[in-house]
Amino acid sequence: MISKKDILQVGSTQKPYGIRGEIVIRFRKAEYADVETEYYFLEIEGIPVPFFIEEFIYSTDVTARVKFEDVDDEITAARYVNTHVFLPRERIKSPAEQAEAGWDYFTGFIVIDQHGEKLGVIEEVDDSTMNVLFIVKKDGKEYLIPAAEEFIAAIDEENNLIEMYLPEGLIEE
Repeated sequence: MISKKDILQVGSTQKPYGIRGEIVIRFRKAEYADVETEYYFLEIEGIPVPFFIEEFIYSTDVTARVKFEDVDDEITAARYVNTHVFLPRERIKSPAEQAEAGWDYFTGFIVIDQHGEKLGVIEEVDDSTMNVLFIVKKDGKEYLIPAAEEFIAAIDEENNLIEMYLPEGLIEE
């Protein structure tokens, strides 16, 4: 079974399309729609389950109609509406290339501060403004940490860790 740290959310399912069981997927970025893959993981009851692609047709640069194997009608397709869609991290660009394209690559990474304290896990990346933020959660607390190269000291891709040097007062307990 694949671990959540080994996958990256690339989009979500929208609605069934037609009567053949096709589903519309909305990708977070156009680059994710362009990744060559034979399958996507859909999150079913918190578990990533592989769904193999029978047919893939672009609708726009960030949406596509996808026909999965064994999803043969609109009723079956409707079961998977509003479901997170994932790809294995290894299929996504390397961190250096990804940092140029966006910070989403680091979703799921653990943030450690300059004192070796675990701040939490990057659950989301808020890039709705010019100042991109990591949304880091730990024990029910949420921290907004600037996703800035000058704060990143080291990246351990194997263990999904980011060590950050954060200014005093940024994280208040």
